[in-house]
Amino acid sequence: MKLRTATSSVARPNTSTEAPKRFSLRVAIWLLDNPRLSASPSVKHVAGHLLKQPARQGVVLAQSRLGQLMCRECGSARDQRIGHELLRQAARAGDRLAQQELNKTQD
Repeated sequence: MKLRTATSSVARPNTSTEAPKRFSLRVAIWLLDNPRLSASPSVKHVAGHLLKQPARQGVVLAQSRLGQLMCRECGSARDQRIGHELLRQAARAGDRLAQQELNKTQD
């Protein structure tokens, strides 16, 4: 006779949603920090797309990098406003690069 064992009811962190977010953030940062790749507008577009979801979820690094990208690379006033707002959010959270970028745009 086979006994059934009860599964543990210990709560585990939801790693299924965390892993893709971290992966997309790491890939985006790698793309933007790679000098040969980051020169391409299409690579910047892909990196921005990868940063969008983590930035919406409050990841400060994603907010900072996407804000910088939008302020520097986007021509539309709407995208630049969104970029500034992302930089403000990241700066309030203590991101020094976002604070420096905001100071540059205010001068």
